[in-house]
Amino acid sequence: MIKIGMIGMSAGNAHPYSWSAIINGKYSQEEIDQVGFPAVSAYLAANQDTLGIVGAQVSHIFCDDIERARSIAKSGEIPHVVARLEDLIGQVDAVILGRDDPENHLAMARPFLEAKVPIFIDKPLAIDLDELSIYESYRQQGAFLMSCSSMRYSTELRAAKSNLAKIGKVHFLSVVGKKDWKKYGVHMVEACMSLLDDPKPLSVQYIGKDNFDSVQLEISPDCYASIHLIADISPTFQLTAFGVQDWMLIDIKNSYSMFKENILEFIKSVDQGKPSLDFDKTAQVIKIIAAALESKRQGNIKITL
Repeated sequence: MIKIGMIGMSAGNAHPYSWSAIINGKYSQEEIDQVGFPAVSAYLAANQDTLGIVGAQVSHIFCDDIERARSIAKSGEIPHVVARLEDLIGQVDAVILGRDDPENHLAMARPFLEAKVPIFIDKPLAIDLDELSIYESYRQQGAFLMSCSSMRYSTELRAAKSNLAKIGKVHFLSVVGKKDWKKYGVHMVEACMSLLDDPKPLSVQYIGKDNFDSVQLEISPDCYASIHLIADISPTFQLTAFGVQDWMLIDIKNSYSMFKENILEFIKSVDQGKPSLDFDKTAQVIKIIAAALESKRQGNIKITL
């Protein structure tokens, strides 16, 4: 049995509740609804028959707010609540850092990277290239680190990828999502990169404004992506790919499926002793995220990657 320590949570991110339920096969609709995530309990209920991962258990939970940790433990039937982050070391086989506040990720991940405890860090890993270099240094020293947006494992994206040849060479991607670049840009960039087999883009330019984040990504001299994240629209993750022969719309809606596939990949990786996702792919995504933010800071200049 792979024992997993769950670390949560950041404002508005329910992953510690949902991911614990997906792994342990248990959840309390009442508890999740009470803390303000009815959409989460709804998709867990809809997938009740597939909850639970054989051979793994979220056995420990830590939150800055111990009452929140007790709430997650109650919902997901997690047997142990720990008072200190470091208390997880020696008690679990792996850790999921289930928070989406990248400014806090490195400080919380460092004890596990140094102790070489396998860790998955929720998106985005970082928004700062100096921090990305620190993560890469830990990896070179033998730390086990995985991080990505679960969008990489979405059923809709993978189905589209299998049919991509039918539209011919892709020259343009139009990508639309909700919320903001700092936390959700990683979803859209990960989707683009995964769909096109993780190319190495040439440049990034921020061309939006607050609450209307828009980024132009030069993937190659004859392929661009236009990525838009808008705060005040209905929740959506859509990607349209335009090829020389045809086009396709990818409407990504099945959050549960992508979460479970992501978790399964991490657990498989822990079992095999090596991350299944090449960290260079994660690093490339983070470089794009950071470059767009730098472009915005410098007055929307074009940043060469």
